Amino acid sequence: MKEESRKIKEILERGVEEAIDKKTLEKKLKGGKKLRVKLGIDPTSPNIHLGRSIPLLKLRDFQEMGHQVVFIIGDFTGVIGDTSDKESERPMLSEEKVKENLKAYKEQAGKIINLEESEIRYNSEWLGSLDYMEISKQANIFSLNEFISRENIKKRLKEGKRISLREVLYPLMQGYDSVMIKADVEVGGTDQRFNLLTGREMQRFYGQEPQDIITNPLIEGTDGKKMSSSAGNTINLFDSPSDMFGKVMSLEDNLITRYFTLLTRVSTEEIESYEEELEKGSNPRDIKIKLAREIVKIYHSGKEAEKAEEYFVKTFSKRETPEEMPEIKPSDYNIVAVLVQGRLVSSNAEAKRVLKQKGVRVDGEVVEDPGHTVKKNSVIRKGKIKFLKVL
Repeated sequence: MKEESRKIKEILERGVEEAIDKKTLEKKLKGGKKLRVKLGIDPTSPNIHLGRSIPLLKLRDFQEMGHQVVFIIGDFTGVIGDTSDKESERPMLSEEKVKENLKAYKEQAGKIINLEESEIRYNSEWLGSLDYMEISKQANIFSLNEFISRENIKKRLKEGKRISLREVLYPLMQGYDSVMIKADVEVGGTDQRFNLLTGREMQRFYGQEPQDIITNPLIEGTDGKKMSSSAGNTINLFDSPSDMFGKVMSLEDNLITRYFTLLTRVSTEEIESYEEELEKGSNPRDIKIKLAREIVKIYHSGKEAEKAEEYFVKTFSKRETPEEMPEIKPSDYNIVAVLVQGRLVSSNAEAKRVLKQKGVRVDGEVVEDPGHTVKKNSVIRKGKIKFLKVL
């Protein structure tokens, strides 16, 4: 019983910004009712990053207590686009792009939740067949004032930025997801608060008991700003062990305990001991190595975490060139093309930005010129730990 109480406390408090209605949810958890716990993610990018792992870890917490996880892949809402966390209108994506992005979503989510015990749904199942009459009935539940009172929408209106009617409809779609899967609980980031509350109102309208809500904090990325695929500051679940380890090691020191709390399930007692060590003047690097090792272990394995640590120590601390590295025979030996084809960057624009920031070395020499031609058998180093051999 004591262990069950501890788990319930963790569900309601660890990585939780707000719980609505906390007392009701606590009563349900203690009463032994099997809850349907929902999380929806739109495949606006092919990668799920660590920021998205926070609600996924919360799903796993529920799952480990015997509750039913419902993971919704927003193949319909991904096309429409949610601007809850955006300061400008998010463009609509093509159906083809969304289909391409979602190919590996289940596999990535499966690194955290047990897919065999989860209910996996695509919201095009029900959203794709809604007619104008039903949408009008749903829209009638809410006022325009409720929508424009949201902080980011209010700011955009004040700045004279465009707000499309499509954006007004998005919360209805997310709310209807809760109706269709009969959610008891929905988890999501603080930026999703309005959409999550919409789900409660939609359920009332359709004669269901309103879902309880758990919102989680948003996490900072490798540049100290909010982690976002569009910002390029993510640590992705599909990152290689060495890339994942290196990115964690590049984080600001003040994020160490925050990452431990939100992105791992290391005990709170252990995290408190790390906080004490830091307060006493311990080297943050030593504790950050433990953090990097823990995160790599979650998404790869303990063995891969050890290898990634060894690789980091050699390439960064000892500044050695690794014996093994990816190799590429590019179609174009221009440095920008090589960086993109070698997957050291995701686009020409990022390549030029990294070059300008002096973040690329070719055979040990800094290269800033985007017109530079790379010679065969050269070794390219991007940042501190990424290497590539050009054949």
